[in-house]
Amino acid sequence: MRRQGSQFTSPDFIKVLASRQIKISMDGKGAWRDNVFVKRLWRTIKYEEVYLHAYASVPEARASIGRHLGFYNSRRPHWSLDGNTPDQAYFNQPMPDVVAA
Repeated sequence: MRRQGSQFTSPDFIKVLASRQIKISMDGKGAWRDNVFVKRLWRTIKYEEVYLHAYASVPEARASIGRHLGFYNSRRPHWSLDGNTPDQAYFNQPMPDVVAA
């Protein structure tokens, strides 16, 4: 039987966090909300970026995904944020000007 997240609740791991005055927040094993936002983000990245490109190498994939994350945060409007980008919604940053290629 595998204990989900057990490495994050081990005494050794907790000692490291406590020694650095890092607060631990755990709200229940297997809760639906644990990974829902990360899963949604990676689903979006897969469908909007990864599945559309045939990367020649890992460095190329990293660079391309990194550019997409920049676009996702600074230029792509999100309906859940009332049409704002994450940068606008969370950091009060204006949307960058569009530059013609």
